[in-house]
Amino acid sequence: MGTRRKARECALQMLFAADVAKTQTRVLTANYWNELGEEALDEKTQEFSNNLVIGTLREITAIDDKIRTRAEHWRIERMAIVDRNVLRLAVFEFLFEDTPHTVVINEALEIARRFSTFEATQFINGILDAIKHDLEKAAKKPDGNGKSHASSL
Repeated sequence: MGTRRKARECALQMLFAADVAKTQTRVLTANYWNELGEEALDEKTQEFSNNLVIGTLREITAIDDKIRTRAEHWRIERMAIVDRNVLRLAVFEFLFEDTPHTVVINEALEIARRFSTFEATQFINGILDAIKHDLEKAAKKPDGNGKSHASSL
């Protein structure tokens, strides 16, 4: 398993804890690495994981709004905790990281296979694929000056 996937798995575990315990972000990340985190992970991997968590929690309103646009008939609060946090993590990467969208989806599905159910992977794949298409369509749409919106996403 690659170190970035391991970082994403750690981030998912922290987001799960944040969802359940409503712990402050800095306390959450510190406690995770002190109590649960794998000592074998290098500082760069831990930093990537922390950035994913901090960014996701900072942008959670925008992320959840994006998920709502494609999660027809599903309220985010009613989704399984693991599933909604896999989605949040992936949408954060879509919106705020330069990871290729296909890689984000593949990573999210691999993590969902490990921590959730087969049905959840199908659900997550459908939502992420639809959001990916929305973002790609918006990136190609020219603004009033003939420029694409890619930089404004």
